[in-house]
Amino acid sequence: MKPQIAPTTVIIVLALFAVVAGGLALVGGLDTQKAKSTAVEEQAKATDAQPVTDCFESRVAYTAVTRTENIVPQYGYPNIKCSPKTSGVLWYGDPFDGTIPMGEMPEVTDATRGDFVNAVVKPREPRLTYFNMGPDGCATCHNGTMVVFPKDKKPRLITMHQDIVANSLQLQHGRGAIWCLDCHSATNRNKLVDRQGREFSFNQPQRLCGSCHGEVYIDWREGIHGKRIGAWATGGKKRWWVCTECHNPHTVQTNRFNPINAELPPPPPKGMKNADHERVGQNEH
Repeated sequence: MKPQIAPTTVIIVLALFAVVAGGLALVGGLDTQKAKSTAVEEQAKATDAQPVTDCFESRVAYTAVTRTENIVPQYGYPNIKCSPKTSGVLWYGDPFDGTIPMGEMPEVTDATRGDFVNAVVKPREPRLTYFNMGPDGCATCHNGTMVVFPKDKKPRLITMHQDIVANSLQLQHGRGAIWCLDCHSATNRNKLVDRQGREFSFNQPQRLCGSCHGEVYIDWREGIHGKRIGAWATGGKKRWWVCTECHNPHTVQTNRFNPINAELPPPPPKGMKNADHERVGQNEH
């Protein structure tokens, strides 16, 4: 007579088998997750070991900045960290490195209440020398003594500055109503000029842009428009991004703002398969 196995024994054996199998699957899953986390960490180490040394702040090939090591000696931070994906600046070791005071601002008539005392900007005038390859910037070629004004503002073809305006017959700012010398001083090419003939430094293009784009200028002063980093409190030191650091005034009709590619999301914390918990509504009960 064959011995019979009690049903309860079978259930217990199957349960134990399920627990063991589940444990093995869990271990395998943890090993896979651990391997992925290790791969991400190794990739991050490799990126840090060979950092990108040149990147841009807001416009590719225009707001270039070079990484400098140990700009903050007490922490060993570099001045910037560049994205290995987009070559854009990810963060600043010293957000005020290379900045200068923003300078005089027009009369305060809005809610900013003159919060410009500790405002700083990156100087734009050094770019004049860079683009023109001359010691005096634009004045290297334009010395102010040979200025010929046309009888009207009908576009005329010029054979220079194609790197700035590819075709002068298609100058886009103002939809054809504005030409070069409406914004660039005819007698002092290293300065900008407004409709009243007032000259401004290239370090303060917002004073020229704001004379036409009043609503956007007010938003910029308020901090609603544009980028700003530094102290949050009123009166605190802040770096302001000026208009031409983000916008190319010569191609506004084609592309008012050069979009920056989005960064890849950071890897989830160890042991977490995804970041669904961060999505709206996931944690609402």
